[in-house]
Amino acid sequence: MARDRSSLREQPDLAPLIDHALLDPLQGVAAVQRCCEEARHFGFAGVCLASRWVAAAREHLPIGGPVKLISVVGFPFGAVPAAIKRAEAEAAAAGGADELDVVPDFGALIDRDTGSLHDDLAAIAELGLPIKVILEVGRLEPEVLELLVEVSLDAGALFLKTGSGFGPPVTTEQVGRLRELARGRAAVKASGGITDLEQALALVEAGAARLGTSRGVALMQAQRAGSPS
Repeated sequence: MARDRSSLREQPDLAPLIDHALLDPLQGVAAVQRCCEEARHFGFAGVCLASRWVAAAREHLPIGGPVKLISVVGFPFGAVPAAIKRAEAEAAAAGGADELDVVPDFGALIDRDTGSLHDDLAAIAELGLPIKVILEVGRLEPEVLELLVEVSLDAGALFLKTGSGFGPPVTTEQVGRLRELARGRAAVKASGGITDLEQALALVEAGAARLGTSRGVALMQAQRAGSPS
């Protein structure tokens, strides 16, 4: 249902909630520069990139500025040795990353090897940057999700991220469930298939503190034009 003009004026400004994502591997430095310029223009919360591009992006995002530079780590599947994942996180930090979106060791999760799962994340949290753990909520059974959330929080996660974007679109129910499981100990980042304004606003209403999307520009154009989609 379309919103009337008065309700549109009451909407939260989405810009400071958006992590502007550029995670398509078929991109080069020009796309990185454009992504950073768009984030600065609209006032997005951050730019989310592969670790490969952190140093290049840092040239276009002032250190200490309002737009955070976010690197994914172990993306998209997390299926690399812990030492390599830690090395990637260290490289991202050295390149100037402000935050890290980390894919956990799902193999350890399935095997219920909570020690390895925890150590994998804690080793990255020890670097001192805020970390978001990518949970793939849509693919996990409830008890497995609960276990991953608990381990992630114990390891130092400040955000629980719904997914990598390689699964089904995020839902408001998933956001609400993560808020319940977090019990105020971490915020929720909704990510995956966020394509229109109504959907983005619903996710924020459900409790998402960040929105990870490659469609941030389109969302802001729609919101500022007073369009529901």
